[in-house]
Amino acid sequence: MRVKICGITCAQDAHAAIALGADALGFNTWRGSKRSLDLAAAGAWLRELPPFVARVALTVNAPLEEAQRIAALGFVDAVQLHGDEDAPYCEALASGGRTVIKALRVRVADDLAVVPSFPAASFLIDAHVAGLFGGTGVPVDLDLAREFRRRFPEKPLILAGGLNPENVARAVDAVRPYAVDVSSGVEAEPGRKDYRLVKAFIEAARSGSGQPSASGANRAC
Repeated sequence: MRVKICGITCAQDAHAAIALGADALGFNTWRGSKRSLDLAAAGAWLRELPPFVARVALTVNAPLEEAQRIAALGFVDAVQLHGDEDAPYCEALASGGRTVIKALRVRVADDLAVVPSFPAASFLIDAHVAGLFGGTGVPVDLDLAREFRRRFPEKPLILAGGLNPENVARAVDAVRPYAVDVSSGVEAEPGRKDYRLVKAFIEAARSGSGQPSASGANRAC
């Protein structure tokens, strides 16, 4: 079970999450987020992160040129589209050879009909909250996540939305995703992580997948 810790805003939290076993780190570039990070200002420490941990830049309805510029940064391994970006936008970004993750804020099963049109490497299923784009703490609908797995078993699914150390094992057992993603569920405050919660989350996620904890180890996403 791969684990992505999202909403990282400083080098200290990044290194702590890696030491506790995170496979990927998420950096939110959306200026409307409490967890927004200026990638240019953070570039020095982002470049120094271990190479076997994926660095994912999250964008929300950014102009295509801006998303392409972010994707081209040498310390960005993947771009996560977390807004209302359409399939042609995703295709244009993916055509540059960068890994694209498309987030879907689903309300009903019909929202999944768009999946085949997106040339994304993986899909992230998140809770739908009007006007907000992730980090809400609102639980994802596990039935819809299971429906995604039923319809598209070949497409890697990242499960997000209201996950925390108390519920992630049950969510993993119910959905069996490729990976889980957490932001607010392991925070001391918006933008800063509680390392006890990060450790507990990673251990619970891997216990739910029937895999042993990997605290202290680095993995590739």
